[in-house]
Amino acid sequence: MQLKKSLGQHFLKDESIITKIVEELKKESFSNLLEVGPGGGALTKELVKIEGINFKAVELDDEKIAYLKKTYPVLQDKIIAHSFLDIDAPFDESFTVIGNFPYNISTQILFKVLDWKDQVPVVIGMFQKEVAERAASKEGSKVYGVLSVLIQAFYEVDYLFDVNPGCFNPPPKVMSGVIRLRRKKEALDVKSHRAFTVLVKTAFNQRRKTLRNAVRGLFAPNILQHEIFNKRAEALSVADFAELTFKMN
Repeated sequence: MQLKKSLGQHFLKDESIITKIVEELKKESFSNLLEVGPGGGALTKELVKIEGINFKAVELDDEKIAYLKKTYPVLQDKIIAHSFLDIDAPFDESFTVIGNFPYNISTQILFKVLDWKDQVPVVIGMFQKEVAERAASKEGSKVYGVLSVLIQAFYEVDYLFDVNPGCFNPPPKVMSGVIRLRRKKEALDVKSHRAFTVLVKTAFNQRRKTLRNAVRGLFAPNILQHEIFNKRAEALSVADFAELTFKMN
């Protein structure tokens, strides 16, 4: 099988890592499962053994699709031949998402999941370690930012374990990490999702400035006198941002 650099392909070959990922998945209850980017089928070969579920995979590469269908005949009508970023929700009911996600679109994948948050209670995925850490980091961390806040507004994110480059063929130049997203039971109380997103992006856009200077245009002058605006964006929790949306213009 040919690897395609343009698709960010690195195939997982370490059976112990594959087993760990599948074990994490089996802790969850689900009846519909979507695998993103099955590639050479390292995870797929284990996922198709799970009984009593509807399984689908989304794969862009025709060569990999042909290989998967030939190797796992059960996949004949289970593969969606598109980019994950371009598809509609593949199930009508709720579904769990799993994958060794292509590194070149990993942040976009997480934002796509957010579009489907009402349907996706759990995501277990492998990302470039830096993206995994950003998604899971809390306020006060150097890597805490837009991704962290927007994802954690709806999901509890746990960093599960590191994956070394040697676990892949070919080895990527970076470490990888597996994270789990579990949707929060309580919806975050915000003025609107749009206001929340605008506030978070504006605040982190100039993360070295105090909040007062970074988000000046979004609040009335008297509101900006509040002491929370002396802080920088990375010092605010998800709940702090949510609360501030109600004071926006």
